[in-house]
Amino acid sequence: MQLCFATNNAHKLAEIKALLGETFALKTLKEIGCEEELPETTDTIEGNSRQKAEYVWEHFGVDCFADDSGLEITALNGAPGVHSAYYGGSRDFQGNIARVLEELKSASDRSARFKTVITLVLQGKVYQFEGVITGQLLKEQRGSQGFGYDPIFVPDGHERTFAEMSIEEKGKISHRSRAFAQLVDFLKPYS
Repeated sequence: MQLCFATNNAHKLAEIKALLGETFALKTLKEIGCEEELPETTDTIEGNSRQKAEYVWEHFGVDCFADDSGLEITALNGAPGVHSAYYGGSRDFQGNIARVLEELKSASDRSARFKTVITLVLQGKVYQFEGVITGQLLKEQRGSQGFGYDPIFVPDGHERTFAEMSIEEKGKISHRSRAFAQLVDFLKPYS
């Protein structure tokens, strides 16, 4: 089955290809002729995910799925959430991490969760899947794998950050893999 994954993020694409395996022929935005930046103008993770998937369906007529993810920090009342990618003022992961660490400097509660929502538009119908993983935020970065807030996030039940795990290790437990497992189960009858 052919599907478009509505992303330009090479790290996400690599993670998802590893999760989906050979069951689906995954097309990129570029491969379907989409060169523009997809809209992400809602104020929720769910809304942005849906907005991107519906945009691809409406403009290119291709079955597709899109995801949106965010880091929700308890001590910051769920921030950065939907604004995770630009929390430091631009799409710079080091700037985002620096702002989080600064805001948590005096916080005793360092609990947080990553949340991913995937929206699938299949033959014009919309389906959503959510994956969550909880953990703790460190006071300093560790590891060089992954992207985003991975160097400061230690999942509950683990001692290493996402950035200290291989893509396969992270893929077994991450918020994204949990949401994608639901997507893959849903798509099984179509493969």
